[in-house]
Amino acid sequence: MVMKNQVRILLMLVVLTVVSALIVMPAEVPVARTLFGKEIAFTLRSPEFVIGDTLISFDRPFKQGLDIRGGIQVVLRADMTAIPALERDTALEAAREVIARRVDLYGVSEPVVQTSKSGDEYRIIVELAGVDNPSQALALIGQTAQLDFRLKALDIPEATQSAEAYLAQFKDVGLTGKQLKKASIQFDQTNNQPVVSLEFNPEGREIFAAVTKENTGKVLGIFLDGYPLMMPVIQDEIIDGLAVISGQFTIEQAKQLGIQLNAGALPVPITVLEQRTIGASLGQESVQKSVSAGSIGLAVVMLFMILLYGFKGLLADIALLLYALYTIALYKILGVTLTLPGIAGLILSIGMAVDANILIFERIKEEFRRGRPAAVAIELGFGRAWDSIKDANLVTIVTALILINPFNLPFLNANGLVRGFGLTLLIGVLISLFTGVVVTRTLVRLFVKK
Repeated sequence: MVMKNQVRILLMLVVLTVVSALIVMPAEVPVARTLFGKEIAFTLRSPEFVIGDTLISFDRPFKQGLDIRGGIQVVLRADMTAIPALERDTALEAAREVIARRVDLYGVSEPVVQTSKSGDEYRIIVELAGVDNPSQALALIGQTAQLDFRLKALDIPEATQSAEAYLAQFKDVGLTGKQLKKASIQFDQTNNQPVVSLEFNPEGREIFAAVTKENTGKVLGIFLDGYPLMMPVIQDEIIDGLAVISGQFTIEQAKQLGIQLNAGALPVPITVLEQRTIGASLGQESVQKSVSAGSIGLAVVMLFMILLYGFKGLLADIALLLYALYTIALYKILGVTLTLPGIAGLILSIGMAVDANILIFERIKEEFRRGRPAAVAIELGFGRAWDSIKDANLVTIVTALILINPFNLPFLNANGLVRGFGLTLLIGVLISLFTGVVVTRTLVRLFVKK
């Protein structure tokens, strides 16, 4: 029964390995060989399958970070002198939201837009990988958000609508983010659903009262930076400047809408503190050196295991190669952005991946010295090594979580590169636990008989 379970696990590992290899495989691999004096050239391609209307592709490109792909990094300072102290965090997040939205519209793939607060300094760090026009990108992210309300005056059929025709349906009513005092999240007392409330200043109150009085039942679109944000319908005349936007919102959606509206209501002056342009050639050279260093380290570790443990060391090397394969496949599946510190975390975890095998094999050797039969020695070795493996890796997991700082705690790291190192280290440790215990144990149980 035990043998059948091990064979079943081995088959599952084979399937997992094949799928991982297909994911890791590049989209196209040119092959050129000379056989019997003839040139043979062909291209291996990542397989694709069509199930119904769904295309299933194993091709998952690597997401490259700023330090590898090249681009620009901009550090912006948000001037909070005109913002009340209690509203500064909201204003900073609103500015970050607007900049992130603009970057998305600019077409930058995998941008990083994060906030940083230290004392009275409020900053926004923007990393744009692959950007070849820094001045245009800088002009895009440095503008102040423009929020305005537009009334839908025309009704053009959807079949004939272009982007220009769609925007032409709306006319300006003179109501902008300057007249919006604040937006906040509330809950409808009748159904307990989240809603977004708007409060206008005296000037906005008069404009809003006139618009709602004359256009009940019409759409009053909300636009941010010229793009439609939401299309609420005017239900009643509102004369007190207090409006409520209702809908089938989740709490997160209502919060997001409030942040976007406050981005126009709380314009924060932005100044550029630092701008760095990073060339892709330097990153590619560093990647090549890192890959070479990792390959040498992997080869040395594998040779060490074979010399020290013989056949068991060879089984551990197989588990180590599977570890590398599973790790890279998981990077592609999860969309991990690959940075130079992240590659360093991967290389570091290679040594840690074999650490569990060393602990297990030393425990097995102790049991052999005590005269235990092979099957008993193997089970006792794995069982008694687990406590040490668990404790050692638990410390590393906690350290990686501190580096990642998933809850954005202000007293912990907020640097994207450090987080990338922590993420790759965490993934490496978790997969090394799997390969070091499950894969190695299965191979040893099946193939070590004495």
